[in-house]
Amino acid sequence: MAYVVTDACTKDFVCVSECATAAIAPQQSDAAAETVSQVYINPDECIDCGNCASVCAQNAIFAEADLPADKAEFVEKNRAYFN
Repeated sequence: MAYVVTDACTKDFVCVSECATAAIAPQQSDAAAETVSQVYINPDECIDCGNCASVCAQNAIFAEADLPADKAEFVEKNRAYFN
């Protein structure tokens, strides 16, 4: 299981700096940061530590098992960003 970022993300990049495995992208300094509406979590690199969710002021990050049903599409959106 991985954490998932949803559309409530405001790209403040706080979660990126708190990620223990650098599984969240893009970084604020990446050119891609200007072209996306949110950050994404790589499910293959996420270790389920919860650091990102604990610092997200917008409550935009959920453990996949706790993801609200109306946000289910974001599991694939996060995965697709890294493919």
